[in-house]
Amino acid sequence: MRDFHQLFDTQSSTFTYVLADALTGEAVIIDPVDTHLDAYLALLARDGLKLRYVLETHAHADHITSAGLLCERTGAKAAAPVHCGILPADLQLDDGAEIRFGSEMIRAVHTPGHTAGSMSYRWRDCVFTGDALLIGGCGRTDFQSGDAGELYDSITQRLFTLPDATRVYPAHDYNGKTASTIGDEKRANPRLAGKTREDFIRLMDSLNLPKPRLMDIAVPANQRLGLDVPHG
Repeated sequence: MRDFHQLFDTQSSTFTYVLADALTGEAVIIDPVDTHLDAYLALLARDGLKLRYVLETHAHADHITSAGLLCERTGAKAAAPVHCGILPADLQLDDGAEIRFGSEMIRAVHTPGHTAGSMSYRWRDCVFTGDALLIGGCGRTDFQSGDAGELYDSITQRLFTLPDATRVYPAHDYNGKTASTIGDEKRANPRLAGKTREDFIRLMDSLNLPKPRLMDIAVPANQRLGLDVPHG
């Protein structure tokens, strides 16, 4: 049984992660995408895994989650950051909350800035950073309660204080990369390395990125765990 799976949605460039306890077969999934529901269920069945929790890093704006459907199909509980407005979630996670599955444990780390509620998750020597810290980048801060100063603080005061060898697994990548380390991001992330807080705010305020195509549909859908949304 593999205890770590990284899956990728090409339409939204979203990574989904399945983490498993090898002793009990209990598992969690982070940031699942609606169009891959059958693939997730097939993976769980193939590896004999029992899904305990479905975790969201935030209410994504670029895809619809399959969290609600996964919970309906497997009996898992949904867990989401307390400040993201994902009200149907069984667990509303605040900073420091612990999710236990088998002998494994995930710890929630509040990393606001991309959104007010954005949460990263620590597991073993890994951190799943959602849209806060990307590989050679970071999440945008110009909508959905984003705040560039808060994001700078989250990254530099929370994530960058983790050991340099900590593996970084983001929610997205657009350049074919799958992982980084805290040390590499501290040294070489072009949005952060050598930048003051003021530099970072000016940079983020000048990006002028287009609005995500699915944002008006995806955010409210994700605040309902993707339920009552046409799928197919």
